[in-house]
Amino acid sequence: MLASLGISFSICKPSIDETQRSGELPIDYVQRLSIEKAAAVATQVQNPALILAADTVVIDNGEILGKPETADEARVMLKRLRARVHRVCTAITLRLLDDQPQSITRLTCTEVTMRDYTDAEIDAYIATGDSFDKAGSYAIQHPEFAPVAHIEGSETNVIGLPLETLRSALAEMGWML
Repeated sequence: MLASLGISFSICKPSIDETQRSGELPIDYVQRLSIEKAAAVATQVQNPALILAADTVVIDNGEILGKPETADEARVMLKRLRARVHRVCTAITLRLLDDQPQSITRLTCTEVTMRDYTDAEIDAYIATGDSFDKAGSYAIQHPEFAPVAHIEGSETNVIGLPLETLRSALAEMGWML
């Protein structure tokens, strides 16, 4: 997605504890992780640098749905989301490391309405293996499963990175695409 904006980049994997804190709201959690990821990467790179860190959560009825570890977990999540509305929220943090360091964090939330897919469609989708590295067990862009009926907000947020928010945040920092 970054390449589609013409941005060259390298990937640094931050090492942070991603455990949700007791009583921490999902929105606060995703923003904290984005900030902590940017801070961790800042210790790994040389100045000058612009760091983009992000974290995404699927929220259903106030609860975060993570990435399933088993087919049964994926099946439970997909049945839970079927024919219902949930939210996908992504926090991005841009951290500029130079003579005048600065940092901004922005949150994007999208309302997602899932279609009324069948149990057989769920099983076929899980068999592709695609559900295991996805929060909420699904990818909006999966061509055969196509689980989403409607979105209200940023489609790129649901795919993986809210490009509209990123463009705006980069402009705020003086980076024009």
